[in-house]
Amino acid sequence: MGVKVIKEACIACGVCISACPFSAIQMQDEKAYITEACTVCGACVESCPVEAISKEVEVKDVSIDKSEYKDVWVYLETVEGKLRNVGLELLGEGRKLADAMGQKLSGVLIGNNVKDLAKDVFASGADQLYLVEAVELEHYNTDGYTATVVDLIQQYKPSVILVGATNNGRDLGPRVACRVGTGLTADCTGLGIDEDTGLVTWTRPAFGGNIMATILCPEHRPQMGTIRPSVFKKPALDGNQSGEIICVSSKVKAEDIRTRLVDIIRVCTVSCKLEEAEIIVSGGRGLCKPENFSLVEDLANVLGGSVGASRAAVDAGWKPALHQVGQTGKTVGPKIYFACGISGAIQHLAGMSSSDLIIAINKDPDAPIFKMADYGIVGDVMEVLPLLTAEFKKLKAS
Repeated sequence: MGVKVIKEACIACGVCISACPFSAIQMQDEKAYITEACTVCGACVESCPVEAISKEVEVKDVSIDKSEYKDVWVYLETVEGKLRNVGLELLGEGRKLADAMGQKLSGVLIGNNVKDLAKDVFASGADQLYLVEAVELEHYNTDGYTATVVDLIQQYKPSVILVGATNNGRDLGPRVACRVGTGLTADCTGLGIDEDTGLVTWTRPAFGGNIMATILCPEHRPQMGTIRPSVFKKPALDGNQSGEIICVSSKVKAEDIRTRLVDIIRVCTVSCKLEEAEIIVSGGRGLCKPENFSLVEDLANVLGGSVGASRAAVDAGWKPALHQVGQTGKTVGPKIYFACGISGAIQHLAGMSSSDLIIAINKDPDAPIFKMADYGIVGDVMEVLPLLTAEFKKLKAS
């Protein structure tokens, strides 16, 4: 697809130059000229008063038979012998996609001695489970897992693959997509089905979170995307559900893996595992200085929760980026979210809006965070937090 200027119709009015957000249009010989900076956004097409600019659609010859690809797959990541929450979340959303497409929902589980996890996979709505077990796959490694998933795709041909946007998922997804010759939409925050084409719609933030882009993959299979943890809720487990386990032999050999796991060093405590936390206490610029984050940490410790931070607090160096909640940080969905001294910029709200209960503390009664909050406390966060911490200590002691 590209943008074309109809030179005979162009009147050199310059409206398209002003409309282009990428400065991709210049004037040459008193006619508009599209440069290589064009992203085919279409802003110039809509703005041209004489309809002298149009989009050209290039018809591609795609050799794959898309009818051979079916079913929705969810890659299930494990940690310390347990399924990560994001895999269960995606099974719930994958169930909706599979039902809308009239296809099966399948989980993909790779590891060693992980077969016992199948019950949770089926209880979360899966019809099938592709299971690959081998000593070489006991811990995640790029070479072994990429080769295994690519082999599964080539053998069973899924139509859609959902991968959690964790550190490992972001490593695995693009490599697999490249090897099988398809596209991948990264860091999605929304999924759906396009009514006209039946394709999966992948929604993700663009331009620093200022707009949301919806992306389709019409010409290649499988349709792939990585989805942020905690965007969707885990489905209610149904212990009566069962399904088919398809055991696939691993073709990965030890010599195929170029890295070796020497040791696991824990550099992050439970306080920054935000994606799986049930209670999060977050602090923002309203804390005024980094030393005051101790008030946030005290409340989090009493409640057994994790510590979060706004982008402003992270940019100021008050907390490491691991604690950042928001569009450019982590997307969370705890049972209780405390927003302490956080005004409520749209980028922050996008990262925590799926929380079950939101409690905001801010001295500005007109702060946007109060529109999202279930409970709001108007007051100085430095005065309110010690009082809350003391009251919760009393409740726990009683």
